[in-house]
Amino acid sequence: MEKISYNLVFNRKKNLNKRGMALIQVEAYLNKKKMYLSTKIYIKPNQWDDKRKMVKNHPNADILNCMLYEYISTIEQTELGLWQQGKEISLSLLKNLLKKPVSNEKSFLDFYKEELATSSLKESTKHNHLSTLELLQAFKKEIFFTDLTFEFVSSFDSYLQSRGYHLNTIAKHMKHLKRYVNIAINKEYMDIQKYAFRKYRIKSVEGRHTHLSPEELHKLEEVQLTEKFAKLQKPKDAFLFCCYAGLRYSDFTHLTSENIIEFHKEFWLIYKSVKTGTEVRLPLYLLFEGKGIHILHRYKNDLNSFFKLKDNSNLNKELNVLAKLAGISKHISFHTARHTNATLLIYNGANITTVQKLLGHKSVKTTQVYANIMDITIVRDLEKAASQKNE
Repeated sequence: MEKISYNLVFNRKKNLNKRGMALIQVEAYLNKKKMYLSTKIYIKPNQWDDKRKMVKNHPNADILNCMLYEYISTIEQTELGLWQQGKEISLSLLKNLLKKPVSNEKSFLDFYKEELATSSLKESTKHNHLSTLELLQAFKKEIFFTDLTFEFVSSFDSYLQSRGYHLNTIAKHMKHLKRYVNIAINKEYMDIQKYAFRKYRIKSVEGRHTHLSPEELHKLEEVQLTEKFAKLQKPKDAFLFCCYAGLRYSDFTHLTSENIIEFHKEFWLIYKSVKTGTEVRLPLYLLFEGKGIHILHRYKNDLNSFFKLKDNSNLNKELNVLAKLAGISKHISFHTARHTNATLLIYNGANITTVQKLLGHKSVKTTQVYANIMDITIVRDLEKAASQKNE
């Protein structure tokens, strides 16, 4: 019987992803047949030394190279096990064995699911933690406590980068993973001496609040959706409604027709924030010339369906298509609507404490950030002061 030969191959398909990165694979060769196994490691072309078959010019080059050769060692050990059992070796048999989980180990993914299901986290927070679990499953189908090494965490970071996630989004997922690793250590499923996050540092940058200017908001209001883009009408209307009302995604999707109250022939939106539990009372007829009411009227026959949206991730993709159609160059998300609402209210002269109540913030410090966003607000205030002086 011949032994399988192994070789590292970079960018076999000659195709880079959106981040300009490609996958490193292990090529297994036996009896004139080849099989390719993913290492889950993505790098840029200038970070691969094809002659030496190793990573170079990468901040974590040494770690990544160790991971690559540890993976090949794992494959060779699996092959050796087949030899020792006297089994006929084939590429397909090897591949199946590598995919097969070890049955006598406790699954970290199962542990994660159980802890999440029984936690006292809010539903919106649970949904966020679930998105991390889904990414972990996409990265590796089975994860055991013994897998949770520094090398594993670094590789998962690299995987998220390869999928184009922003640094702060990666930090969010890493914080979620760290939480369940800490719980596992506290419950003695893991040895604290092997704590991966002792060496790994979660990196993030200060976030900037993206908002639409009055001109950009007008562009979005005016964009016409026909033919293949007609399906974007509801996402557009939902986003614009939240620009006028300042709602989070979680609050909007929890609304029902009962939250719309007619009082003295004027419409109010009254709801309890999912995130903070604060009751918010919005006089829709006074906000942005009552434009939010006009949107609600278009869905009056089935208002509850208007508040049902796709998951946030897919919705954000649709919003960026809308932004391009409207000639807006900014990358936006559904939360941009809330930032737009706060920023434009302050720009139009609303008192900061009033905006605090409209947004349902518990502290005015949270709202204060919006007062510093637009340079044009400074110009407006100075012009107002100058006009008052000349009167």
